[in-house]
Amino acid sequence: MAAKSKTFPPVEDCPSIGRENDTVVADMDGTLLCGRSSFPYFALIAFEVGGVLRLLFLLLASPFAAALYYLISESAGIQVLIFAAFAGARVADIESVARAVLPKFYSGDLHPDTWRVFSSCGRRWVLTANPRIMVEPFLKEFLGADVVMGTEVGAVRGRATGFVKGPAGVLVGVNKADALMAAVGDGGAVPEIGLGDRKTDHPFMQLCKEGYIVPPKSEVKPVPVDKLPKPIVFHDGRLVQKPTPLTALFIVLWIPVGFLLACVRIAAGSLLPMPLVYHAFWALGVRVHVKGNPPPTVKAGEQTGVLFICSHRTLLDPIFLSTALRRPIPAVTYSLSRLSELISPIKTVRLSRDRAADAGMIKKLLEDGDLVICPEGTTCREPFLLRFSALFAELTDELVPVAMSNRMSMFHGTTARGWKGMDPFYFFMNPSPVYEVRFLNKLPYDLTCGAGGKSSHDVANYIQRAIAATLSYECTSFTRKDKYRALAGNDGIVGDKKVANGSMSPNKVMGC
Repeated sequence: MAAKSKTFPPVEDCPSIGRENDTVVADMDGTLLCGRSSFPYFALIAFEVGGVLRLLFLLLASPFAAALYYLISESAGIQVLIFAAFAGARVADIESVARAVLPKFYSGDLHPDTWRVFSSCGRRWVLTANPRIMVEPFLKEFLGADVVMGTEVGAVRGRATGFVKGPAGVLVGVNKADALMAAVGDGGAVPEIGLGDRKTDHPFMQLCKEGYIVPPKSEVKPVPVDKLPKPIVFHDGRLVQKPTPLTALFIVLWIPVGFLLACVRIAAGSLLPMPLVYHAFWALGVRVHVKGNPPPTVKAGEQTGVLFICSHRTLLDPIFLSTALRRPIPAVTYSLSRLSELISPIKTVRLSRDRAADAGMIKKLLEDGDLVICPEGTTCREPFLLRFSALFAELTDELVPVAMSNRMSMFHGTTARGWKGMDPFYFFMNPSPVYEVRFLNKLPYDLTCGAGGKSSHDVANYIQRAIAATLSYECTSFTRKDKYRALAGNDGIVGDKKVANGSMSPNKVMGC
């Protein structure tokens, strides 16, 4: 017979001192997270693995799921959401989204009172109705969870069926208590603390030595970004905002309009003379803000061109630099999709990752005029700068740092997992994207390698710090390889063709 439900004190009353040897088990939505609805996270899965049509399917199913959830059974409502978001999707894609996309949104909704208690305990368990495959990467990597118990989703030949697997079913109510007892085992010690937020959490909370309820408070503010247990440096996914039902509906309705608008904006940038692009962008809703004093144009034969050293936010950085200067500036890049090269209004030259060959090519390009390079080698969305490659500092003393920043309201214009040919389209699909180009002072000759005798690493680090200070960003030692390992599970290299010595072909690299 189930134990009689009892009243639990609020989590604010739970002491968190001296809990190093205790075990805590917590629910997720409404407990570890401020938000009580899991719809936004299912919507992220749906959009990232199945695109706008899958998101539309989830939206159409959500009223039915809500009716089941509130009127009949929590379990039935959750099963509908799982089916709509997961059915037919590749398990590997779901795992990728859970690792690269969801942590950014989960970490922005961490409940401060629950985190105070959860983080103080030596052993951390999570018991949730959400699919385990969806929440486990965030809980273990970012919150230090030792055990994650969640709903198991069936799969056939590497694709999710959308149906719940196993006798436990959706972990709601008594099923949560049963899952907790199975994890504890016969004769095992029950957790010291149980944290939940609703009546269906009471069965597992009653099994713990202490139970605390997390009351719903609309005014509660999530844990600040600078107080998170682990900073989110890299994340992926196309959506900027957490897709609530209303936001998701707007995304579905906007995408056809936004795609046509993006095509018009791209055509304007590609076909119009560069002096007119700046004004065309403003007329089409793309805001370009220019700060600082750019160097004057170098006349042919007077000296080598200026090398613009840019922070890297999207693959459009060199284009917006050219827009700010009102003249096309060639760019060297590690890789671009064929489509991006085709529609680019400026000359792009691929680096081969052969140091000697790249140095010779950059020197030759500088003899012809100005050039732009992004020495981070890949983009970063958060307020961090990745390590600057030092090669550029050895090639010229004519160095102008440029701090690039942008703002997008709906879609990110970068991806590590998807097709990079769509990056410019997603950026220009934002209703009114903003790019800010800040020209810093030209590097004094006494701080360069040639005239100043500085090492290339010292020059690269100095410029990185100068740009970071301008943008109020943080310098890191992370590299392109670190980013792709975190987001895509590889080193940023695609294909398996080998060169003669058995190593990977240097040209087979993922885009920025």
